[in-house]
Amino acid sequence: MSLIAVSSSSPVYTEIRFWLLIIFSIILPFAIYGVLLLKRAISPMIVLLFGFLLVVIAGIDIYLLHSLSASISSSASADKAFLISEISLALYLLPALFAGVGINVVSHILVSHLVEAEERFKQDTARKDQ
Repeated sequence: MSLIAVSSSSPVYTEIRFWLLIIFSIILPFAIYGVLLLKRAISPMIVLLFGFLLVVIAGIDIYLLHSLSASISSSASADKAFLISEISLALYLLPALFAGVGINVVSHILVSHLVEAEERFKQDTARKDQ
């Protein structure tokens, strides 16, 4: 059972799930990208947080998309089912993009940390050998 009841005559854009989908699919991710691009200096922990946040946003998007497509397909006629499936497939690409970028950001921070840790280890072992 969905969280919000859907009447078959109400348009999808009158539902709160639709507006949450807009917020989580467009506004929040691009706000995160804007912050990351505009900041001259940013902490690696903040970048890591934004990376994880993008992955979480992608998960929320998928839940909202699935919920909306289920409510739309239950009220749609059979001739519109194909169109709905094609549109929902296209809409699932956006969360996949956000999840991919988020994973890439997290991976970048982890690799950077490991490179720094290896350099510190090399410096420490070089000092001990002297």
